[in-house]
Amino acid sequence: MNNIALTTLFLAVSVLPSPLKAENKVIYGNDDRLEYFQAPADQRRLADSVVSLWQTWDLKKEGDNYSLRTARFADAVGVCASEPFSQQPLGAFCSGTLVGEDLIMTAGHCVRTQEDCDNTMFVFGFRNDGSGTAPSVVPASQVYSCRSIEKWALQMGGPAPEEPGAAGLGADYALLRIDRAAEGRQPLAVNRGASPAKGTPLFVIGHPVGLPLKVAGGAAVRDPGQPGYFVANLDTYGGNSGSPVFNLGTNLIEGILVRGETDFVYEGDCRVSYRVEDEGGRGEDVTKISELAAFIPVSKGETAYLGLTASLPAAREPDLAGLESVRTAFSRGFPQ
Repeated sequence: MNNIALTTLFLAVSVLPSPLKAENKVIYGNDDRLEYFQAPADQRRLADSVVSLWQTWDLKKEGDNYSLRTARFADAVGVCASEPFSQQPLGAFCSGTLVGEDLIMTAGHCVRTQEDCDNTMFVFGFRNDGSGTAPSVVPASQVYSCRSIEKWALQMGGPAPEEPGAAGLGADYALLRIDRAAEGRQPLAVNRGASPAKGTPLFVIGHPVGLPLKVAGGAAVRDPGQPGYFVANLDTYGGNSGSPVFNLGTNLIEGILVRGETDFVYEGDCRVSYRVEDEGGRGEDVTKISELAAFIPVSKGETAYLGLTASLPAAREPDLAGLESVRTAFSRGFPQ
């Protein structure tokens, strides 16, 4: 990764003031992050449908494959050698989930405009399967381009003009259409019932700091009552934005990881993860899946789970209302 890209990718970690850091996350209590191959079998099956988001210029087509331009975690962020995963490659800027055969769910601040969409690629399989580190080359069959924004919201930093009573933080999500149906991947099921109550056990799957896929549990809902989102103590970082957050009891998606605490603090001349007690810190914000569930087709797994026989919802036309009116301090390229 060139110096300009690295500067853009990691600017938010060290420069932006805390209220603007949607990418910031933190470790609560123990570091619960696991590699793909270390996770339970049911969570690995879910992880197969979690995708990493890359900028187009960080991929190069080579025959039937794409090579990924990455940087070593320690070099890119300046973390200490003792920091977990410090020697692993990173390069993704956000995470996402397959929720339709050609539909990806992520955070709204990851892809805000059609230009962002045009500059985004989706890579499945950037993970450690147990045979070594994540691949630097992936089959072209597992790489997808972004075709269109189907549904989008980013409620941050103040009210939108059409919502004079709104204030503060809120929902943050995007549904993106990819160029073709995802090969060998199953759309994941979402919770269409009540939002999770305080204390509900959770886990998250995604790409912290753009690293190979990690699964992190040991978390629970702290505050279920915020408008458009709930707060939890998930171990997440920049790069986890857009990650699906699951109910540990049902394996249904409860929301999308979007905001949180500071990622790193200095320890001498290098950085380490910022750590607090399980109940410490501000918590991590998760957009409630109820904010967008109506726009997500019912998956086969979800139909089986709910005992449904109804047909899938009809495809919806793109709804980009409010894209230009939302006030946001974000710029393209942060490791969300």
